[in-house]
Amino acid sequence: MKLYGIANCDSVRKTRRWLEEHGIAYQFHDFKKHGIAPQQAQLWLQQAGWESLINRKGLTWRGLSEEQKKSVSNNASALPLLLENPSLIKRPLLEQDGRLLHIGFDQATLEKFFPITT
Repeated sequence: MKLYGIANCDSVRKTRRWLEEHGIAYQFHDFKKHGIAPQQAQLWLQQAGWESLINRKGLTWRGLSEEQKKSVSNNASALPLLLENPSLIKRPLLEQDGRLLHIGFDQATLEKFFPITT
């Protein structure tokens, strides 16, 4: 399983902590340090759509010009912007076997994917 995000993001930290506390192995990809491969971003866009991937509440989105914001109207127009500004991507993204499982931190969703027995 792979977890994508930015190391200093609170939601990413919460997800990492939850996975580690429950003994769930994962690889972490910090897209601030390592970027995002175009094929990877394209796959996420196909699976989730640009509306789900772009964090329109974040500082990066608010820092874009109105022209840049208006230029995003579909997956194809979102791709170059996501590659240029990986911080626009909602995080964390949890992926397994090439399939995007979840975007963001939600403990109930994690518990659904990884049932914890006591």
